[in-house]
Amino acid sequence: MRVNPSEIEKKEQKVLYDYQARDIDKIFGRLQEFSGKYNLLYQLPTGGGKTVIFSEIVRRYIETTKKKVVVLTHRIELCDQTSNMLTEFNVKNKIINSNVKKLEDQNEFMCFVAMVETLNNRLNDDQLEIDNVGMVIIDEAHYNSFRKLFRFFDTCFILGVTATPLSSNMKLPMKDNYRELIVGDTITSLIGKGFLAKPVTYTYDVGLGSLKIGMNGDYTVKSSEDLYTNALMQDKLLKAYEERAKGQKTLIFNNGINTSIQVYDVFNRAGYPIRHLDNTNSKQERADILRWFKYTDNAILTSVSILTTGFDEPTVKTIILNRATKSLTLYFQMIGRGSRILPKKSEFSIIDMGNNTARFGLWNGEIDWQTIFRSPDFYYESLVSDDEIERNFKYVMPEEIRKEFSNSSDIDFDIEAEYANTKKYGLRSKSVLEKSIEQHAKMCAENSEDVFDARILSKLLDHDIEYRVRRYSYCISKSTKNYRDWLQEDYGRKLRSKINQMFL
Repeated sequence: MRVNPSEIEKKEQKVLYDYQARDIDKIFGRLQEFSGKYNLLYQLPTGGGKTVIFSEIVRRYIETTKKKVVVLTHRIELCDQTSNMLTEFNVKNKIINSNVKKLEDQNEFMCFVAMVETLNNRLNDDQLEIDNVGMVIIDEAHYNSFRKLFRFFDTCFILGVTATPLSSNMKLPMKDNYRELIVGDTITSLIGKGFLAKPVTYTYDVGLGSLKIGMNGDYTVKSSEDLYTNALMQDKLLKAYEERAKGQKTLIFNNGINTSIQVYDVFNRAGYPIRHLDNTNSKQERADILRWFKYTDNAILTSVSILTTGFDEPTVKTIILNRATKSLTLYFQMIGRGSRILPKKSEFSIIDMGNNTARFGLWNGEIDWQTIFRSPDFYYESLVSDDEIERNFKYVMPEEIRKEFSNSSDIDFDIEAEYANTKKYGLRSKSVLEKSIEQHAKMCAENSEDVFDARILSKLLDHDIEYRVRRYSYCISKSTKNYRDWLQEDYGRKLRSKINQMFL
């Protein structure tokens, strides 16, 4: 069986796989052609071994040029991981972080690993000698915090590495800072070669009409919290877990601390082993929680995006996206946490509770990174809108609800076909909903002994009613949320009235 590239980080053996050696040769070809003042971007999926690749590049570059290298990261965990990997490649390196106040021993090192802000401060204070720095490597290059350092290294060869060559800020495209993109193996290829686990994706339709877009182009935390802390959504999440992932080690991503805490409460009350983690936890608390998660077979960890980078737990079997995002990078990062392989793990599950798969496509689907790099605006404009996604929703009555209406042979109602009839025969468009109400009332009456039972049953139809109202609003081209809410309330009132009439 093949070895996961990420496991190389834990071994003395320095084996480069064919695709890694090929990409290193490509990058060195550019280094030889453009020895300085050239910005190159390299893409490789999470789990493909980016750290292994650029560690070998650093080793080879120092050996052949005798020039120094600076490696930049944006998180302290990545700093430590990168330093350890470089050491395994026999590259003597020094970490520059907030604990390093003086750099008197810098001449003893040919490689420095630094946090962005810390290095920026040291360079502004003239504490780091950079005359002999020939190359700068930027890990997670899609983040824009690195841009401020480019001016210090304007004669160097800059290599950015990322799994997603799409800027975290759509107003600052990566093509403005990098001359060229080299694309590595695809996720599908790495799965086929046995380096990544195969995903099995389950999607649950979620109405996102209440979500707001913030200044950063993604859904706001507040609007996400309002939606995902809703009791119906929490129940939907729990049922999705029980249907698709029960007993599996599961990582749940949320877009808000309150949501994650409520997820913890819901699962805890249901008797499942779960912990909550966010950026307010202390370093020790975080270490304890992650240790518990690692060594508990059926553990569930609910968090708020802080585990998207710098976190590697191969035993994760299920990723739940309990949020919606407009960020392709975040989408790939979250799912990538479950893609590591193990001897007894060749597949992992994805449960999408935010229509993300409909928006971006399957995680292991084909994606044209070169076009995205060259034309990010076109990519953003071509993303499927939430309204368009929801137009393709089809309501399927859950089995447990269908049993409550077992005496009814027909529970389906084609809103579009009925609306077409109103146009054909010159009828009022509202007659569509009137016929729908009649059918729902009949279903309730057929399965109840009295009006009280029927009205209780009608509450089970809320999702079906919401779906029918939404389809109707599309037909009449009035699909604002306020109008749909009013129609739904009016539908409920008329349904209760119709039920009353049927038991007179």
